[in-house]
Amino acid sequence: MAKEDFYKLLGVDRNASDAEIKKSYRSKAMKHHPDRNKDNPVEAEAKFKQIKEAYEVLSDPKKRSAYDQFGHAGIDPSMGGGRSSGFGGAESFSDIFGDIFGGGRQQQRSNVQRGSDLRYNLELTLEEAVFGTDAKIRVPVLVACGECSGSGAKKGSSPVICSTCHGHGQVRMQQGFFSVQQTCPTCRGTGKQIKDPCGACYGQGRVQENKTLSAKIPAGVDTGDRIRLAGEGEAGEFGGPAGDLYVQVQVKDHQIFTRDGANLYCEVPISFPTACLGGELEVPTLNGKVLLKIPAETQTGKLFRLRGKGVKPVRGGPVGDLLCKVQVETPVHLTKEQKALVEQLSESLSGGGKHHSPQESSWTDGVKSFFDKLTG
Repeated sequence: MAKEDFYKLLGVDRNASDAEIKKSYRSKAMKHHPDRNKDNPVEAEAKFKQIKEAYEVLSDPKKRSAYDQFGHAGIDPSMGGGRSSGFGGAESFSDIFGDIFGGGRQQQRSNVQRGSDLRYNLELTLEEAVFGTDAKIRVPVLVACGECSGSGAKKGSSPVICSTCHGHGQVRMQQGFFSVQQTCPTCRGTGKQIKDPCGACYGQGRVQENKTLSAKIPAGVDTGDRIRLAGEGEAGEFGGPAGDLYVQVQVKDHQIFTRDGANLYCEVPISFPTACLGGELEVPTLNGKVLLKIPAETQTGKLFRLRGKGVKPVRGGPVGDLLCKVQVETPVHLTKEQKALVEQLSESLSGGGKHHSPQESSWTDGVKSFFDKLTG
């Protein structure tokens, strides 16, 4: 009886890639497996054998080349061709589909595991973030048990090879053609059993402690930055290396300054006379006071830039600036005499129009034009 073309069996064309052949093989092998065809297992097994043989040939570059040139004769052992193991050979169903069911040949697993990383949220003042600081932090963490040195076994004893998985850390459940590999329920994947557990850690190999650490915070950090303290995380299981501790920075709001990257911002209130006539006033910076010169006729909202009075970024780059936004403060709680003086000033300025209040006049003209268009 003539054999069916291998490419047709797998449902791929002759130019199919290895990935396409493998994908099609998985689909068809699952479809025709005897365990999934209880009504006609004999026919299903025969089809499954053909599919497996086709995949063994087409997944091997040498066999595929011989098959492409000479057909089935190129891989027939009696004709000097390649060997096809067929169903029931040295390779089991679980080996074929190991990547689907988590199986594959068992490999001995190490029970040594790295400890978990930890995160600590650290709040800093703006000054601490800008200039750097040494912060003392207290962290609850799992450390290696001092009584058993992290082994989990009572002092004087040691863990033994797991009797269920024989040290592999995994067991295989077989049912018909299916073989499913899973974590050993006895040793939970470690490959070892503790017959006589340590009384201090109850066989866990780790105990919880509160550690006080010193974290060096570099100058220029900002909210969202992380400082890594290598090896200060949780201790590893059964003598494994410790994880790391990540210090997450959160900068508190400041009473005067607002930070945006390398720049600082602040609002500076100025009096009405200073805004009109100009003058000088002291402005705070993180490095001390500086004099800010206010020119005459300064409007509210104007920004003054003090170069180099900001923050030097932690990752390098030029020092930022301090930007001061002036707010003209309207006098309050005026006396009768003061109100009279303001009225006199108002009358004096009213005749000037655009000359004294260019923004007000421009806005008034714009409003008038807007209403003229609505009523026109």
